[in-house]
Amino acid sequence: MQKNTFHMISLGCAKNTVDSDSMAQLLLRDGFRSVDDAARASVIIVNTCGFIGPAKQQSLDVLREMAGIKKDGQLLIAAGCLTQRYGVEVAEQVPGLDGILGTRRWMDIVRLVQDLRRTPHPEPIYHLPTEAVTVGTDENNAMRVSVAGSSSYLKIADGCRRPCAFCAIPLIKGTAVSRPIASIVDEARRLRDSGVRELILIAQDTTDYGHDLGIKDGLAVLLENITTSVPDMDWIRIMYAYPGYVTDRLIDVMASSKQVVNYLDMPLQHADSKTLYRMKRPSNIDWVHRTLNKMRTAIPNLAIRTTFIVGYPGETEVEFKALEDFVREIRFDRVGAFQFSFEPGTTSEPLGDPVPAEVKQERYERLMEIQQNISLQVNQSYVGKTLDVLVEGYGDGISIGRSYRDAPEIDGMVLVEGELVVGQIVPVRITGAMAYDLTGVPAPELIRI
Repeated sequence: MQKNTFHMISLGCAKNTVDSDSMAQLLLRDGFRSVDDAARASVIIVNTCGFIGPAKQQSLDVLREMAGIKKDGQLLIAAGCLTQRYGVEVAEQVPGLDGILGTRRWMDIVRLVQDLRRTPHPEPIYHLPTEAVTVGTDENNAMRVSVAGSSSYLKIADGCRRPCAFCAIPLIKGTAVSRPIASIVDEARRLRDSGVRELILIAQDTTDYGHDLGIKDGLAVLLENITTSVPDMDWIRIMYAYPGYVTDRLIDVMASSKQVVNYLDMPLQHADSKTLYRMKRPSNIDWVHRTLNKMRTAIPNLAIRTTFIVGYPGETEVEFKALEDFVREIRFDRVGAFQFSFEPGTTSEPLGDPVPAEVKQERYERLMEIQQNISLQVNQSYVGKTLDVLVEGYGDGISIGRSYRDAPEIDGMVLVEGELVVGQIVPVRITGAMAYDLTGVPAPELIRI
């Protein structure tokens, strides 16, 4: 174990990864050093996920594992979503915890470590205020980014004000709080200066950006500011748009900017209006059809990713078949599916969890089989075309990268013959297609998709 070292374990989504990296920035600024081995760290931090049941269990398992290897003099801190909502329960289930840090006070990490070192604590020290994260100009605040190679997530807001019945995020992170445009643009510049070529804007709901700041069409306004101020950022990607809030102005900005890639992640959750009504989600399927048609007309080769929940309480076979038909009709580029997870405290709690597990699994498999066939057909349509590919690694004569159609970690890859320069964006002629990935060779063509 080495003094003033920390080991960070980040679980869950990319938004959580940003929080982990922001905490790491503050520790590094205070003189700490990051180490890869938890056994060598004086402070072990597990940034937990508490979104659904399996994620909660994984977080508890990792915390117990770290508690099991913890030595005298080491500090173990549980941070993140699970602790924000269930801090006391986590402490009861994981003996040996020293500190509990919630999502709304991630910026207290250095102070919490100082408190733990200064104060005897037979019980964990808690930093769990209930108010949402507020945005200020404190110079000690960390950048809200997570850099991986030539790509970086940039968080533009925290929390959520949507009423989705199945979701515990507002209970965990509070209402939506947007960051100032100037701060986001400044971080985009700094990322550009450090060599980042792909900027991925994330929030629980990016299309709600700026509502609390009184900005109409806030996401479109933010994109206009970034593209004007950082014109040499190669790719800008939008994640987690909310149905019903993709405005004409946003579509125009996406269509007119060469920097904003032709990609949108818009979780729809279902396609049957009755199911969506029970979910307290936008249930106007006609709007979805009109908006997707409008976007595909304005933005050629638009790649659309979405997610669906199967087995939501009350979902009948008829309702599920409506979802199947919808997926066949729309032909999304990417689809993620999840089986409903009962979350106490959400407004869906009175509905219970009546759909049997075996029915959920069967519906999940049916939906993913449909989408796998669609994904293969869509991918095959790119054979013979040329895509720009951001190279992320190479080995054994093959390079691995992503096109504009592929968000990091969740979408496919492009496998390219030859070992190319990591961090470069190169034209690749597509020669083969699989259900999720493409293969190709470096190509000099000037005309690209």
